[in-house]
Amino acid sequence: MNRVGRVERVTKETSVLVEIDLDGSGKVDVSTGVGFYDHMLDQLGRHGLFDLTVKTEGDLHIDSHHTIEDTALALGAAFKKALGDKVGIYRFGNCTVPLDESLAQVTVDLSGRPYLVHTEPEKMAPMIGEYDTTMTRHILESFVAQAQIALHVHVPYGRNAHHIVECQFKALARALRYASERDPRAAGILPSTKGAL
Repeated sequence: MNRVGRVERVTKETSVLVEIDLDGSGKVDVSTGVGFYDHMLDQLGRHGLFDLTVKTEGDLHIDSHHTIEDTALALGAAFKKALGDKVGIYRFGNCTVPLDESLAQVTVDLSGRPYLVHTEPEKMAPMIGEYDTTMTRHILESFVAQAQIALHVHVPYGRNAHHIVECQFKALARALRYASERDPRAAGILPSTKGAL
């Protein structure tokens, strides 16, 4: 089964195209106009082994908020589409990733119910290039709302803002990969006692 999700989102503020193949090899083609965000989406595709295309044009003359937010919304919607009926997947995934002095712990449930728990060090540089570091939580909120997943992200420590954000994206990539992969022991089985996800 082809597990590809494609979403186009056009508003007065942004034009976004996202395509994701859950069974890819980590090929990434990303352009949002926000360099650090592109770097994070590249981490998501490469470490998740998702083939990921993201093309966003936004009102960067104002700031990067709409561009980042709308890209995350479209990415979540595309991920949900790619999951399809969720039959035969593992459903749950977790990963802990260090990046030098920083550590991120991510756990995901592809539950059909959006919920985010997110903690990271409060004292962090406010900007990484044109990337507002307060947007990391908002990216995750936006992604979770559209993907309809439960996501717990915890960064217990870290000093460098670049490392703190990047280890979150790397751990998220792996957790999503593990949760969305097909379980050979559960072929044809929906991983839910409710009979619905």
